[in-house]
Amino acid sequence: MKPGICKLTLAVASAAAFPAFGQISDGVVRLGVINDQSGPYAALTGPGSALAVQMAVEDMKPQLGAIKVEVLVADHQNKPDIGLTIVKRWFDVDKVDAVLDIANSAVALGVQSVIKEKNKIALYGIVGTTELTGKQCAKTGFSWVHDAYALVSGPVKALSKSGLDTWYFVGADFAFGKNMVQEAKTLVAASGGKTLGEAFHPMGTSDYSSYLLQAQSSGAKVVAFANGGGQLVNSMKQWKEFGMQDGKQRPVATLLSVADVHAAGIDVMQGLSATTAWYWDLNEETRAFSRRFFDRFKAMPTESQAGMYSATSHYLKAVVATKTDATEAVAAKMRSTPVNDMFAKNALLREDGKLAHDFLLVTVKTKAESKAPWDYYKVNGVVSANDAFTPLSASDCPLVASAASKAR
Repeated sequence: MKPGICKLTLAVASAAAFPAFGQISDGVVRLGVINDQSGPYAALTGPGSALAVQMAVEDMKPQLGAIKVEVLVADHQNKPDIGLTIVKRWFDVDKVDAVLDIANSAVALGVQSVIKEKNKIALYGIVGTTELTGKQCAKTGFSWVHDAYALVSGPVKALSKSGLDTWYFVGADFAFGKNMVQEAKTLVAASGGKTLGEAFHPMGTSDYSSYLLQAQSSGAKVVAFANGGGQLVNSMKQWKEFGMQDGKQRPVATLLSVADVHAAGIDVMQGLSATTAWYWDLNEETRAFSRRFFDRFKAMPTESQAGMYSATSHYLKAVVATKTDATEAVAAKMRSTPVNDMFAKNALLREDGKLAHDFLLVTVKTKAESKAPWDYYKVNGVVSANDAFTPLSASDCPLVASAASKAR
C-alpha cells in the first residue's frame, strides 16, 4: 500500500448465509475515496466523506450478504497530477471498481477521461465544473451533489427579483472558481442584472484584503464568493474586519457548508446567503443520519458528506440487484432506479449524469436566531430539480443528443 492511502475492509458476511454472487470480480467490490484530506476543503469533504462511505457500507450489510467491500482512501492535495496517478494505480493495480467524491474540478475532469478509458464508474460529490456533465460527460460518470449552475442559479434569480441586480465576484483562481463565476455572470445578465467586476485569488492565499476592497469600491449591491472551505472562512473574517457587515453590500457564497460556518463562527458568517444541496436539520430523517454521523465524527455532516453516503448506497444497491460489479450492468441499474434516501427524494440520474434533486435557499442565522450549536441556517425556499440544473434542452453533453436521436 502506497503512503497516504489507507484500506478498510468494511463488509464481510458468511457466504453460507446468503446467495452466491459469482460475478463479483476478485470476490471483492473495491471503492476508492479520493479528495482533499488535509487542505482547504478537508472539512467540507475529506475524512468526513470517507466516514460517510464507510457508514453506507455498514448500513448495507444485510443486503450485501456475502459480498466483501474494501474502501481505499487517498489525498489528492488538490493537484491533478497526484490525483490521476493515484486513480490510475487504483484501477490498474488495486482493481478498484469505482472512485468517489474527488471534490476538485481539475482532478475530476482528469478522472472523467480515465474512467472512459478504463471503463470504470465515478461518483462525484461537490465538483463545480459544468463541463463534467457537459462536453466531457460520460456514461459512467455521475455528479451527485451539485455543479456551478445549480449553486448560483437560486441566489442569482432570487436576489435579482428583489432588486439586488449588480454583482461583483471574488473567486478562486482555478477551474472551480472560474467556471462558477462564468455561470453566475451568464445568469445575472439573463436576470436583467449587471456584473461590475471580478477578481481571482491564488489557491493558497490568506490575505483577501485587496480583493475585498475592490469589491467594496465597485459599489455592487451583491458580492459573491466563488471559493469555499478555508478560503471562504478567511474571506468572511476579513469582510467583518473591514466593517463590510454594515448592510451596504449583500454577501453571497456560491459554495457554503455548515463546516465553514462552524469554523468561522456564526457572528462572522451571519447574513451570508447561499444555495445548498442538503442541510442536516431539515427533517427527522436528515437529523437521524446526522446524529449517527456526529457521534463518530464530532461534527454535523456537510452536503458533500451526506451525498457520498447516498451515492455509495445507490451504487451498492445496484451491485446487489444485478449480482455483479460489472461496470455496464451497475451503471445501467443506477440510471434506471430513483434515489430515495435522506439526501434526495424521487431523484433521477439524467442522461448527462447529473442526479436531479431539489436544492435549498438558505441564509446564515444571527447569533440571536441560533438556538444550539450547528443550528446555522434559515431555509428561505426550495429550488426544484427542474429549475436547479441546466435544462437538458440546453445541454452540450453528447449523451443527451444521442438519447434524443434514439427517441425520435
